[in-house]
Amino acid sequence: MAEKTVVRETLDWVLHIVIAVAIGFLIVTFVAQRTIVHDVSMQPTLYEGDNLIVEKISPRINNLKRGDIIVFHEPDGDRQLIKRLIAVEGDTVEIRDGKVFVNGEALEENYIKGDFTPEGEYSSLTVEEGKLYVLGDNRMNSRDSRSLGTIDVKQVTGKAIFRFYPFNKIGTLK
Repeated sequence: MAEKTVVRETLDWVLHIVIAVAIGFLIVTFVAQRTIVHDVSMQPTLYEGDNLIVEKISPRINNLKRGDIIVFHEPDGDRQLIKRLIAVEGDTVEIRDGKVFVNGEALEENYIKGDFTPEGEYSSLTVEEGKLYVLGDNRMNSRDSRSLGTIDVKQVTGKAIFRFYPFNKIGTLK
């Protein structure tokens, strides 16, 4: 009798652990996950070592907006990049005199670091269907749409919404 109770108790524990792991896997795959910033391209908004919560629902339901901080797969590599969404499909982007213009209006960008001069074919364009134009907040040191061109919406894995480390900078991201 005691042997059956031990087996039943063990199976009960195993079942609960399997369910917990499955729920955790589903949350990380479809809802949200932790991401660590690994470069300086988003300074002064984000710094290397910052720990973020990235929600994954917005890209799936096409709810990305200009100004969002997004995470996406590097077009020609296997790294993930974090950048600010500047323009969506149909928008015209022009970079001149150190300012970014979207649909003819200069963006108010009090979050950027450094001046920059555009170079190449991606400094003036209309964003194609299914594409996004992204820039790092550190305009002097960022691999973004100025060099990569527009990115495919399907490459976006999530939107950074919350910084939880370092503790003195905890809070939502804008």
